[in-house]
Amino acid sequence: MIDVQLIPILEDNYAYLIKTPCEKTAILDPGEADPIIKILENNNLNLDYIFITHHHWDHVNGVSKLKKKYKCKVVAPQAEANKIKGVDIGLNDGDIFELGSETTKIILTPGHTLGAICYYFKDSKALFTGDTLFSLGCGRLFEGTAKEMLESLEKIMLLPDDTLVYCGHEYTLENSNFCLAKTPNNKYLIDRIAEVKQLISSGKPSIPSTIGMEKNTNIFLNAKNAEEFRIIRQERDNL
Repeated sequence: MIDVQLIPILEDNYAYLIKTPCEKTAILDPGEADPIIKILENNNLNLDYIFITHHHWDHVNGVSKLKKKYKCKVVAPQAEANKIKGVDIGLNDGDIFELGSETTKIILTPGHTLGAICYYFKDSKALFTGDTLFSLGCGRLFEGTAKEMLESLEKIMLLPDDTLVYCGHEYTLENSNFCLAKTPNNKYLIDRIAEVKQLISSGKPSIPSTIGMEKNTNIFLNAKNAEEFRIIRQERDNL
């Protein structure tokens, strides 16, 4: 089983420290390096890999500094390898990558960007979604179409309900207002909002969510077709 540590970076991003029982380590989506270096040094850890979900600056800006310091390998979507400096290993849909004794399956999820990927650790029931799926939301359509994003989300929703969802930003409370306006009588959502408010007020992250929780509360997953999804996404963008 992997051990996951959330590392708050930038304004509202999360990077993730992923450790295996055999002490192999990876950092996922390092938008800045210094907070990550501090965590690694405080825990006397080396860094073996950097995992990237997509090419946006707030997910990759720490790559060069970390790679230089730790001589680690950079793992990224093959489709975006030309947009990310220092990529050593490009991954495609369905690829299996070994992190020590653990394996992660790559799920191609175009929509937010055309080559975005998610990392699925089946044995640990953990999914790292970057900016594809958020708690109570999803990423903006910067490069892909509504159809592509909806299909990406539908792929994710096929995973077991107890899969933990680790996303790229702390947007849950902000997203909750939009979901509640759309489904004001959703008991699952009302309970989730209460839980999130308690976590945030205690200085704790609202992440991870789960696939089952998102199915019950995330308005974007209720869209019946691409056009309906496009309209919902546009309404959210215009707030």
